[in-house]
Amino acid sequence: MNRVPEAPQPLGGKFWRLFTSSGISNLADGIAIGAVPLLAATMTRDPVVISGLVTLQFLPWLLFAALAGALVDRWDRKVTMAATNLVRASLFATVALLVILGRANLTVLYVGAFLLGTAETVYDSAARALLPQVVSRANLERGNALLFTVESVGNRFAGAPLGAWLFVFAAALPLWVDSAAYVLAALVILTLSGRYRPERTETTTLSADLREGLGWLRRHSMLFPLMLTTGGEVIAYSMTSGVFVLYALDSLGLPETGYGLLLATGGFAAIVGSLISPWLVDRLSRTVALGLSIVVCSVSAIAMGVWPIQVVGFVAWFASTFALAVYDVQIMSIRQAMIPEKLFGRVQGAYRTVIWGGIPLGTLLGGAVGRALGIPPVFVISGIAGLITGSASWWILHRNRAAIAAALEEKPA
Repeated sequence: MNRVPEAPQPLGGKFWRLFTSSGISNLADGIAIGAVPLLAATMTRDPVVISGLVTLQFLPWLLFAALAGALVDRWDRKVTMAATNLVRASLFATVALLVILGRANLTVLYVGAFLLGTAETVYDSAARALLPQVVSRANLERGNALLFTVESVGNRFAGAPLGAWLFVFAAALPLWVDSAAYVLAALVILTLSGRYRPERTETTTLSADLREGLGWLRRHSMLFPLMLTTGGEVIAYSMTSGVFVLYALDSLGLPETGYGLLLATGGFAAIVGSLISPWLVDRLSRTVALGLSIVVCSVSAIAMGVWPIQVVGFVAWFASTFALAVYDVQIMSIRQAMIPEKLFGRVQGAYRTVIWGGIPLGTLLGGAVGRALGIPPVFVISGIAGLITGSASWWILHRNRAAIAAALEEKPA
């Protein structure tokens, strides 16, 4: 059912401070995305070893996401974002110093990836929980679209190629820039006025909080099955993440700067997809837009594996990241609208234990397939599995389309 578009409401100064801090933080993330895999590739070309870096970065989501969410429901979310960014700044400065001293090796990168991933579970849970506190429910979709846009600019379009290009000049340079950017992001979010600790009417234990959040999610007729099917999607699509640098360097034959350009292409596509996501939903309906996104993302991965040549790689990567951005904006808005604010950190943490917890499983699987069959087959298998699991997610969303529209306070056409 199509929506009747309404005049947008102002997002307000508090949102734009969150937006600015998130943009700087995501730029730092992107620089690391571009530089760290290149640093690892100078040490080994083994697909399993390379994919292990991504596996360890996302393993904390499987181990700590629910706990991080429960803590976010107890702590001031603004202060939490600042503190975790300062932790990440310290970690990057430490690794940069080890690179300069010639002490950096795969063990250092593995430990750093795990610690950074642990900090990310807390930071991301706080950032996602903060948005509904600074914008109205009617502005959630628009706010998410803008935050996903700045995330795409930072992570892929600007940050990733910048990280790759800085790496060409000096291996430690992008790491120092990362450290400085995280400090700046922390200072910006601290300028946000007000307290952002959820109101609590009674004193409870941390374990009781976790049980409450898990129980709410387990009883939800839509979000719980959607979490399971989306978890399957994430495992499927994440198969390509850990070996992507090898796909670019070896399968496509790109130089290090070309790898940065490929990441930038995906970043630009994600920007366009994030911005156009609300428009597509207005024109096509939410379930049609989500269904098309799943198909495009899956078929693009298959094409990248079947035809591992540069022109196909760039075009299919653009299409895939465009479709994924359209999908992500809508899914995040749906969760933020349906989960009560006081429970958001815990429920989101439990949800992401399954969703993001699937990433290390997928990357490890992709590395094993890459070692056994080569890199291109990883993309083919990923696309086929993503189409199957994505179809199950689409059916759940389609079946609950009326409840989703009601939660987002949309008016039927």
